[in-house]
Amino acid sequence: MLEALHVHDVALIHDADIEPARGLTVLTGETGTGKTALLSAVKLAVGERADASNVREGAVHLEVEALFYLDPDDSDGTVVRRRLSADGRGRASIDGSMASVRELAERIGSTVDLCGQHEHQRLLSVSTHVELIDAWAGARAASARAAYRAALDEARHAAEGLAEVRELMRASNERLADAEFVLRRFGEVNPREGEFEELREELPIAEHAEQLLRSAEGAYELLSGDEGALDAVGSAHRLLEGAAIHDKTLGAFADALDGAIAVIEDVGRELRSYCDRMDIDETELARLQARYASFQGLLRSFGPDIASAFSRKAEAEAIVSAAQSGGEHERAAQARVDAAEAALASAAAELARVRKAAAPELCAAISAQMARLEMGTAEVELAFDDLPRAQWTGAGPSRVELLYRPAAGMAAQPLKRIASGGEISRVMLAAKVVLGAADAVDTLVFDEVDAGVGGATAVALAAVLADLARTHQVLVVTHLAQVAARADRHYVVEKTGGDLPETIIREVEGEARVREIARMLSGDATEASLAHAREMLGA
Repeated sequence: MLEALHVHDVALIHDADIEPARGLTVLTGETGTGKTALLSAVKLAVGERADASNVREGAVHLEVEALFYLDPDDSDGTVVRRRLSADGRGRASIDGSMASVRELAERIGSTVDLCGQHEHQRLLSVSTHVELIDAWAGARAASARAAYRAALDEARHAAEGLAEVRELMRASNERLADAEFVLRRFGEVNPREGEFEELREELPIAEHAEQLLRSAEGAYELLSGDEGALDAVGSAHRLLEGAAIHDKTLGAFADALDGAIAVIEDVGRELRSYCDRMDIDETELARLQARYASFQGLLRSFGPDIASAFSRKAEAEAIVSAAQSGGEHERAAQARVDAAEAALASAAAELARVRKAAAPELCAAISAQMARLEMGTAEVELAFDDLPRAQWTGAGPSRVELLYRPAAGMAAQPLKRIASGGEISRVMLAAKVVLGAADAVDTLVFDEVDAGVGGATAVALAAVLADLARTHQVLVVTHLAQVAARADRHYVVEKTGGDLPETIIREVEGEARVREIARMLSGDATEASLAHAREMLGA
C-alpha cells in the first residue's frame, strides 16, 4: 500500500507530496494541468521504464520517493527512491540500499496495478487470465495447482534422469569399441599384479647367465681354491698367532684375520651355492624375453608406466560393465518417467476440473458488475484450450483466456481484439471488485477509467469504485464529480502560468472541496452547482 509519495522535478511538477488514503483517493483538475505527471511518478516508484523526457525542463534530475507498506505487520514500511538524470542515467534504492529497476518491479510493482486506458494492462495479457480463476476458486485451486506443479517437477526430473541414462549409454557405446580393444589386448597378455616388476629383475640375470656364472666361479677359486685367498690368510693368521706370545700387538692382528677367514669362508660357500643354482636355460630365457616384450607392448599402448596401463584396463572394464547393464538402467528410468507422467496427467485433470467448475460463477459475477457499470448485456466468459503435453507450464495444462461479448447476441472474442479502452478499464474494474481481497494487488491506479462516461453510468462507476476501495487502496484520476464525491481523500491538480508553468498538487477539504466538486459539475462555482456539490458530499 502506498503511504506517501514525494515528487521532485517530474514533468511540470517541481515539488509535490501526496498521502493517499487507504481507501479511495481521487485526483481532479482541468485538462492539461499535469495529472499524468503524477502517475508517471508512481510508475517510476514501482519499477516502470524511465524516460529522460520526464525530467522537468531546466532541472538536472528528477527524483521520486515513496513509502510503501508491503506487509500488514511492517510498522516501518519500505522506502523507495528513484532518480533519473537529464542525460538518461538513473539509479534506484530500497530502504537506502542500491537496487535494480527489476528489483523495484518485483518487490513493489507486484503490489501495484496501473490501470490506465492506454497502458499495457494485466487484463490484456492472456497469461494473467488464469490468475483470475485461481483467485476466485481460492483454496481449491491453490491445492490443485500445488499438486500439479509438484507432479510437473517430478515428471521433469524423471525425464532429465532418463536423458542422463541415455547420454551415458550413448557415451558408453561410443567408447565401447575402444574399451573392448583394451580388454582384448590385456586378455592376450593376461598379466598379473607385480609380474612386470619380477620380470625386470629376472630377465637381466637370465640374459647374462654365462657371464654371471664365470664371474662367480672365478671369484670362488680366488677365495677358496688351491693357493687362494683363504689359504693365504690362514697362513698369515698362523704366523701372527705364533708370534703373539712375544708381542701382543701381533695377536690383535691375528684376531682380525680370524674374522676375515670366517667372512671368506661364508662368501665362498654362498658363491658355490650360487654357481650350483645358476642354470643356463635358453628356453626359459626366450620365455622371459617374450613375456617382457608383451608387457612393453601394453606400455606403448596404455602407458607410460605399468600403473597407468592397469588403470586404463580398470576404466575399460567399467565402460563394458555399464554398457552391459545400460538397458536395465534405461528401463528403470523409463518406468519412473511413465509413473510420473501418469501422476501428472491426473493432477492436470484435477486442476482443469476445479478451474472449469469455478469459471461460470466467476464470469457471472464479473458480468453482474459490468451491468452495474451500465455496460448493458455485455458479458465475459473464460475459454479453456487444452495444450499438448510439451507445452504444459507451471501455469497449467490449458490456455485460459478471458473472452468479451459486447452484447448478448454477439460472439465472444478475445478482450483485446474488440473491447475499447474504456470497456477494458471497466471490465478490469468489475473483476477487481469481484475478486476483492483475494487479489494479490494492494493498490490500484486508474487513469481515464471514466473516459466517455456520464449520467447514470457515472453514478454506477462511483459506486463500484467505492466498493473496490473497501478491499484495495484505489487512486483515480477522474473528471467525474460523482466519483470525486465518494473519495476518502481528494487532491486537486492545478497549473501556474508563466514561461515555465508548474503543476501544483493540493489536498482539498471542507469548502474548498465543495467548490472543486461544483466546478466539476458545471465548470463554475454557481449557487446551484455549490448546492448540488454539498448535497453530493452530504455537507
